Amino acid sequence: MSSVKVAVRVRPFNKRETSRSCDCVISMRGATTTIHHPKRRSESRSFNYDYSYWSHNEGDAHYAGQQMVYEDIGKEMLEHAFEGYNVCIFAYGQTGAGKSYTMMGLPSEKTQQGIIPLTCEELFGKITAETDPELTHSVEVSYMEIYCERVRDLLSPRSKGNLRVREHPVLGPYVEDLSKLAVTSFADIDHLMDEGNKSRTVAATNMNETSSRSHAIFTIVFTQKRHDTATGLSTEKVSKISLVDLAGSERVSATGAEGDRLKEGANINRSLTTLGKVIASLAEMSSGKKKKSEFVPYRDSVLTWLLKENLGGNSRTAMIAAISPADISYEESMSTLRYADRAKQIMCKAVINEDPNAKLIRELKEEVARLKELILAEGLEGKMASFLPGLVAKQQPLGVSPIPDDILERLRVC
Repeated sequence: MSSVKVAVRVRPFNKRETSRSCDCVISMRGATTTIHHPKRRSESRSFNYDYSYWSHNEGDAHYAGQQMVYEDIGKEMLEHAFEGYNVCIFAYGQTGAGKSYTMMGLPSEKTQQGIIPLTCEELFGKITAETDPELTHSVEVSYMEIYCERVRDLLSPRSKGNLRVREHPVLGPYVEDLSKLAVTSFADIDHLMDEGNKSRTVAATNMNETSSRSHAIFTIVFTQKRHDTATGLSTEKVSKISLVDLAGSERVSATGAEGDRLKEGANINRSLTTLGKVIASLAEMSSGKKKKSEFVPYRDSVLTWLLKENLGGNSRTAMIAAISPADISYEESMSTLRYADRAKQIMCKAVINEDPNAKLIRELKEEVARLKELILAEGLEGKMASFLPGLVAKQQPLGVSPIPDDILERLRVC
């Protein structure tokens, strides 16, 4: 089991905050983030996270740019994906806090790319550098948005209908009829990201000129298939990489939302409130304050339903909390920091996604190789054949079908 990895990132002042001559109420030291009360500066509250990124002033010695955020979080999650785990990175914060910049960045500027394009680029870099002839890779991507509690396919914008969310008894929630496109290079995936971003719902509010009005989920299904020439068997590991850019929580008094913007904001806040309830319930379960059999309201929102496996399930998960440094956003920033502090307590039960029989065969082959070395070192090579069947029978786990005789024979000649 592993806990959700949590990072906090503070952005520079925007035009609105600069015009109002706002003061900075956020300070960071190491992995600790401190927020100061705007009127009573002596009052402060500190939070410890896995990472605290100071992106407020580029001239500061401890400034954290896009590459640093990726190196700490994106690269680690990509390594877990190559190991065969499901992984998820999601950004949370108030509207205009810098979530989309952290996740997507500025595609037109190479040095300003976010976690999603940097992860995709390194994924294909690693695939290209792979020299093992027995190993092949395949990559499929999908891109969707949750707009007013309805799912839209961003890679098929002409489809007017809303997609339905279903739940598989083993694989968990999924979106029915969602486009899943095969890609063979970073150029392919970059083109699809660009097309999807053009279709995403954005609008201007008083707090953000390009406010995301929907939650966006970019999913990569990464399959590694290995063909073992010694045994003639093929095994595969499938990893699901979920990269989530949440819409920001907002206050009507600050955004000046009316009409459609007001309706969108209400739906955004409702789904984020449900996400908060889910995180609070899972945190209490992980700390032992709540029984594991108690109800968790995943289905109260489409967002939490789709993120069910990533929140306390079969996934290695990281959360990036984006906050504003301004005193006028003190309440929202404090709420985000508390939110992130609760998320840090959630424990996930990630497992490598591979066939149980394939896993057993791989472990037995490793054990056979180790025993060969021991036997050769002791000069007992002739006893290997009589010892192997007993070893296999001893290591047979419950719930896994017996290994066929032909596979045992192949193991004996390894």
